[in-house]
Amino acid sequence: WESLTEGFQFMRDTKVILAAITLDMFAVLFGGAVALLPIYATDILKVGAQGLGILRAAPSIGALIMAFSLAHLPPMRNAGRTLLLAVTGFGLATIVFGLSRLFLLSVAMLALLGALDNISVVIRGTLLLTQTPDRMRGRISSVNSIFIGISNEMGSFESGLAASLLGPVLAVVTGGIGTILVVLIVARVWPEMIQLKT
Repeated sequence: WESLTEGFQFMRDTKVILAAITLDMFAVLFGGAVALLPIYATDILKVGAQGLGILRAAPSIGALIMAFSLAHLPPMRNAGRTLLLAVTGFGLATIVFGLSRLFLLSVAMLALLGALDNISVVIRGTLLLTQTPDRMRGRISSVNSIFIGISNEMGSFESGLAASLLGPVLAVVTGGIGTILVVLIVARVWPEMIQLKT
């Protein structure tokens, strides 16, 4: 317990790590469009089970393409600004997906969501390795895993609850708007993120 507490304290005191995890956590929490894909496939896009399979695969395909791209591109020099832009793009893609009635556009937006999320994962993982001393690395990784695991499950819950109250389209669109607002808040509270280099 003491080790875990020390990990939380280190993360709280290391602004760039706290900002990166906050961005990712709230982006997943608010931008949980994937949880509502069955509703989109049956009631909105009307593409059935086969279309649902394609929709479910699109984020992974986008993430895979981005992973290969990042492996062959030069290292990111402005990691903080790139992270903020990636999460902003995640929010915008979520809004477009929420409003889309075209199957191909919806698939493209989901692939873009996966690609932009992969950028966030790579930058956050790099920050955890480069900004954390060796003796703290295991604890910080554990705390990070707790946050990400919780945000994924809570994001699905939030999306389902919002869809039951507002309808699926409004739930997804407001989630995308919420993600963009989180970026603006993080950039204001932790301005050092904008200047962060790799």
